[in-house]
Amino acid sequence: MLAITGSVGMGKTTAAKVFARLGYPVFDADATVRDLLTSDARTIAAVRRAFPVAVRDGAVDRKVLADLVFDDAAVLERLEGILHKRVRRAEKRFLAAAKQSGARLAVLDIPLLFETGGEKRADATVVVSAPAAVQRARVMTRPGMTARRFRAMRARQMPDREKRRRATFVIDTGAGKAKMTRAIRRVIGILLPE
Repeated sequence: MLAITGSVGMGKTTAAKVFARLGYPVFDADATVRDLLTSDARTIAAVRRAFPVAVRDGAVDRKVLADLVFDDAAVLERLEGILHKRVRRAEKRFLAAAKQSGARLAVLDIPLLFETGGEKRADATVVVSAPAAVQRARVMTRPGMTARRFRAMRARQMPDREKRRRATFVIDTGAGKAKMTRAIRRVIGILLPE
């Protein structure tokens, strides 16, 4: 099993899509969180108990929730306590299904891989990385993004240089999609020699 990660704006989602396009099943932790917050009654109930202001008419208002955790590490930790165990259960179901289907390689797309110790579950890790100027330019195009919010997001994540140091493989996403795809194919070739 391969885990892929990278700091905000580094191209992790794009790289994960390349793995999927090449035929490898990909578990998207961020998408799982979105699904839990929009359609899982138990998760929504847990969020309502912890953050009543963030649930309206039976639905989690993700903007309100994001604003609550933005400047408060203790509130973020409480939210992660609700979400991480549920994401981990979904990940286990994904891996079981991938194994049952005969997939030679399953990919876990986990933004906070090293921050949560998730690398221990992986056979190898990929960190996607790009120059800081590219990262900033990518992130600042997102709706509602501000320089302050970007700095806060980066502050919550392990520095890129440390992620690169810990990775089995590092893929540069700053030089274009074609070069990134070639690098991903090389990683697959190493992990799954013919």
